[in-house]
Amino acid sequence: MIVLRDVELRRGVRTLMSGVNVTINPGEKIGLVGRNGAGKSTLFALLNGQLQEEKGEIEFPAHWRLSQVEQHMPESEESASEFVLASDTRLAQAQEQLKAAELIDDGMAIAESYMALADAGAHDAMSRAQALILGLGFKTEDLDKPVNSFSGGWRMRLQLARALMCPSDLMLLDEPTNHLDLDALVWLESWLQRYPGTLIMISHDREFLDAVTRVTLHIENAQITRYGANYSGFETLRAQELVLQQAAFEKQQDKISHLQHFIDRFKAKASKAKQAQSRVKALERMEKIAPMMSAADFTFEFKDPLHLPNPMVAIQGGSFGYQAEHASTVILESVSRSVLSGQRIGILGANGQGKSTFVKTLAQAIPLISGEITLGKGLSIGYFAQQELDVLDLRQSPLEHMIELAKKGPIPGREQEIRNFLGTFRFADQMVNQAVGTLSGGEKARLVLAMIVWQRPNLLLLDEPTNHLDLMTREALGMAINDFEGTVLLVSHDRALLRSVCEEFWLVSRSGITDFKGDMDEYQKYLLEESKKLRDAQSKASGPQDQPAAVNMKGMSRQEKKLESQKKSTQQVQHQALKKELQSMENQMKQLEVQKHALIESMASMSSGESAALGASAKAKDAALEMAKSAKALKEMESQLEALEEKWLDISQSLEAMG
Repeated sequence: MIVLRDVELRRGVRTLMSGVNVTINPGEKIGLVGRNGAGKSTLFALLNGQLQEEKGEIEFPAHWRLSQVEQHMPESEESASEFVLASDTRLAQAQEQLKAAELIDDGMAIAESYMALADAGAHDAMSRAQALILGLGFKTEDLDKPVNSFSGGWRMRLQLARALMCPSDLMLLDEPTNHLDLDALVWLESWLQRYPGTLIMISHDREFLDAVTRVTLHIENAQITRYGANYSGFETLRAQELVLQQAAFEKQQDKISHLQHFIDRFKAKASKAKQAQSRVKALERMEKIAPMMSAADFTFEFKDPLHLPNPMVAIQGGSFGYQAEHASTVILESVSRSVLSGQRIGILGANGQGKSTFVKTLAQAIPLISGEITLGKGLSIGYFAQQELDVLDLRQSPLEHMIELAKKGPIPGREQEIRNFLGTFRFADQMVNQAVGTLSGGEKARLVLAMIVWQRPNLLLLDEPTNHLDLMTREALGMAINDFEGTVLLVSHDRALLRSVCEEFWLVSRSGITDFKGDMDEYQKYLLEESKKLRDAQSKASGPQDQPAAVNMKGMSRQEKKLESQKKSTQQVQHQALKKELQSMENQMKQLEVQKHALIESMASMSSGESAALGASAKAKDAALEMAKSAKALKEMESQLEALEEKWLDISQSLEAMG
């Protein structure tokens, strides 16, 4: 386990951590939360050795292997598959071991190296690497493309794939969903749920945190508080704490006021001086309770539109895509749909199917290739581009952006009025004159939102608006959209936002745009099914593993015979290693089944004895606690069994392929 004892860390005069005590147990999946600048990245830097504590100590298991996403943009001519495979440090070590053994022609060392390769999963390493790449949204034809041929966002996905591929006991993930579409996010969520090691994750995606984590570490005021719950559970517990703290604070304030009143009244009277002095000392000794200090929530609202045309937009036989000088690439065709006043539409679809292209065309950022789009009279579009730089100038300040917008648009405004408006979006003092290029991703996103609100749109086209927003701002955006009187088209991988905002869904695919008859839970199932179909198609396309043909040893040179013998020996070693692993897993599954049945019987016995325990509240409470512990243990056993069964099936298929 990882233990922080009385840890203190300073940077200059600023205290980043003070007297921190926290324990992280093996196998726990932890969400790390706190406001921007609270110290989440600081904790990561402590755990990966980039920072050293000034006081206290950190107990970290010496044998634990650490995996995290490299933040630099990779530059490599390697194929995507080779780039991800190279991060398997255990496999790379075994390969180096084999090379060294072959160099000195040590037969025993060569055999041991082949055993190490089998233990490292060399037989299916490439397929595992490619499964990670495909799961994160790449296409089959991307597997052999060089890393340098991909854009920045896709290269960061490859860095994430490398972190997942690297054997690890502890994984640190900082906003892993930032560059992912919803289909890749659902796949990653499923993968992390099966990850056997310890996971600590920073994320602003509520549903992602709830689905993956079971423990929450909250950083505030240089302290870390541990909660045994996912993010939603943490919110409930935190709210209860704040209410209790405020009640205790108010009660103490009443007591202080009473003591102070007695002191002020009787300190001058000789007969009461002793009692007054006693109360002064009591007041001095009292440990003051802080008031509830929850920072003010960030809120904003879209002003009522000046017009509400209906329909807002009508599309007839539209072809959507990109035009070059001499050719055009069509992504969606034969689209005929209308966007009506008041609709709240979630745009769904797998990665690369044309969601952003569709929204960009409606926003008139790119032209329609063919067909016709009719805009309603008085239509005013508020467009949030997935890449904020599509609508922002890095050299200009927030104030300059807004002044320019006020001059061009239908909503005028004086400079002081604009400054006040920017202040409501947390651009105060000198920030209004700061170059956009120096702002954080979240600050740029808030500026785009401010520009949209100022224009009083009646149609919102939002393409991944939450990419750089923290949880608080995401909540504010959801509330603002729900109060908006106009029409909304939303592309997002934030399922909580889609659930809270959208009343209907459109599915974008190569066949065009169709209505999706279902909710977000059904869409998530649809994505997992589509992902499985893709993997099955990839498996069929690669064909069965070639079986080693019988080899005629006659006519071979001595060196060729030696190499052939080594090859056979390797295959036998791998086969035996897999059989041994399969047997071990079967034994584990049998033991778990026995333990599971025993636990179920024990729970049944406890349940039958509950009525007897109801007579005494203490006994009833103990029985309920015991039942809850047993239910949790049963769930963990079932998860372990499911993971073992999946792995058993994979190994069985590998053995069948080897013959």
